[in-house]
Amino acid sequence: MKFLKNLAACVSCASVALLMQSCGDDTASSPVYALSSSSAQESLESSSSVPESSAQESSSSFENLSSSSQDVSGSSSSETSLSAGIESSSSVATSSTVEPTSSETLQSSSSSEAQSSVAESSSSSNASQPSSAIESSSSQAPSSSSAQPIKIDFYNGADISEVQEYERNNTKFYDVDGKESDIFTILKNHGFNSIRLRTFVSPKAKYGYAASGCGHDSEAYGDKDHVVAFAKKVKAAGMGLLVDIHYSDVWADPGKQIIPERWRNVNNANAMADSVYAYTKDLMLALKNAGATPDMVQVGNETTPGILIHKPNSKTDCWGNGVDKAATSVNGDMGTAAGKANAAKYFNAGIKAVKEVSPTTKTVLHIERIRQAETVKWWMGVIFDDYKIPADVMGFSAYTAYGDGTPDKWKNLFNTITTKYSKLEFVVAEYNGGDSDNHYNFDKSRQKTRESVREMNRWIGSFFWEPTIGGAWGSGLFDWRGKDLYANAKAFEEFF
Repeated sequence: MKFLKNLAACVSCASVALLMQSCGDDTASSPVYALSSSSAQESLESSSSVPESSAQESSSSFENLSSSSQDVSGSSSSETSLSAGIESSSSVATSSTVEPTSSETLQSSSSSEAQSSVAESSSSSNASQPSSAIESSSSQAPSSSSAQPIKIDFYNGADISEVQEYERNNTKFYDVDGKESDIFTILKNHGFNSIRLRTFVSPKAKYGYAASGCGHDSEAYGDKDHVVAFAKKVKAAGMGLLVDIHYSDVWADPGKQIIPERWRNVNNANAMADSVYAYTKDLMLALKNAGATPDMVQVGNETTPGILIHKPNSKTDCWGNGVDKAATSVNGDMGTAAGKANAAKYFNAGIKAVKEVSPTTKTVLHIERIRQAETVKWWMGVIFDDYKIPADVMGFSAYTAYGDGTPDKWKNLFNTITTKYSKLEFVVAEYNGGDSDNHYNFDKSRQKTRESVREMNRWIGSFFWEPTIGGAWGSGLFDWRGKDLYANAKAFEEFF
């Protein structure tokens, strides 16, 4: 998304932001463990906002794309805000004939190089306060906490990651009838059955989401402890859970895919894949041990240009804008041959970790740019046809306000890829329906988004982007009154 998205969000939440207290520039991170994926597994098994967008996309990421995918270098349409092949003995994807990984893969050559890898352990949280404090400052327990988990045939979801930050300031929620309730119960009252939560690796690190002075620095929002605490509430409410892993300390989107601080000294793709594997497995184990195993996990967020591509510099801002490209040996820039091979390793490593902890959890890959059908077809061709990445679900961002068109326009592309990729399932991972900055025409496009994809074969869900926030992508579903949030009756009419 464009910078206006950040600005609009900041203005709309100013009354809340003024109440937040700063914790200072706490960049302390967890111990660094030099483990291969195999040794990391042994260690781990014994233990436990608004989206900003680049002011412009990083066109250098696509300098070597084929003519069929040249349009990738256009401006970003969504979230907060886009060399020759490397020989490797690793069993992670490195060529056009890469096969799905198994529980025995990712261990060969990377074991000897793991001193460069940064693995995670159950003690790797960067939160600046104990879990008990995080529990008390997160969303209040839902009144429906005794409800049994529901069987979901279609995920009618919402990303409410920002809610934890509001409730630090005792924000209260009110349904359309004016009665106070909790966010989960209100959403369930209107037909939502699922929640999407984003994660960052070390949000308190310099250039991270919760870095000092960036407006979200009161706590390490988005780290493992906060995600686990909030995920427990989602499950207690009997709702489905999609965890969106950014593999960055700050927003990852088409304009930037910044390597987390703790992995920036990694100098080869095998060791970086180890880091992805170990971090993902640690997060999954923590969620599982807390009784909050996700139904779905996104291995990367809006990875249209690739994954783990950039490094920050002195000009990089709080939203991750203004970055440099990391070394060819590690960056997953899909605009280059080497980057494609690296990205394939990283996607495979994340998928492998998820499946080892929970074989029934669906793995999701996620891109935007559906307004450029050839880009979508190119990306999926590289990932699924050339590299055989074994994801279960393909996800898309779909924002009318960013030029993606209306649900009627999306249907042709969505039907085309559904027919071609007969073994995949699909979701709209983000949508709003707004037609311009903080505006919605109430033309039932939100309802059409949900209903049109539900009618298509193997489309299993749609997730509304942050219903408590309005911005350049459109308006929210709630209205701010002081520091409290009231459900907008007209907005919720298109749900239930």
